[in-house]
Amino acid sequence: QVQLVESGGGLVQAGGSLTLSCAASGSIFSINAMGWHRQAPGKQRELVAIHSGNNANYGNSVKGRFTISRDNAKKTVTLQMNSLKPEDTAVYYCNALIDRSGNRLLTNYWGQGTQVTVSS
Repeated sequence: QVQLVESGGGLVQAGGSLTLSCAASGSIFSINAMGWHRQAPGKQRELVAIHSGNNANYGNSVKGRFTISRDNAKKTVTLQMNSLKPEDTAVYYCNALIDRSGNRLLTNYWGQGTQVTVSS
């Protein structure tokens, strides 16, 4: 069993900042990548940021405003969101690509999501 638990969502005014955190727990051998996606009402889920190895990649709409960081020892990933805009309003989902047993079989897990609302 693997769990991803997110925290840190909420309501913020445009131009403000929020920090999202996600912790993985359970039967985990190694984590290949951890990241964040988001889904706004009526829209498809989209990549926000992902951290794999020493690399971080961002969706075009958040580049320069959001920063992803990861603590491998604690199995956590953090998303620092600055200069927030109303269009950043969405449910943010943590995801992790996990090898549970050391056989290099990777499975993608998702958190339950946390709401981020940016008011204008």
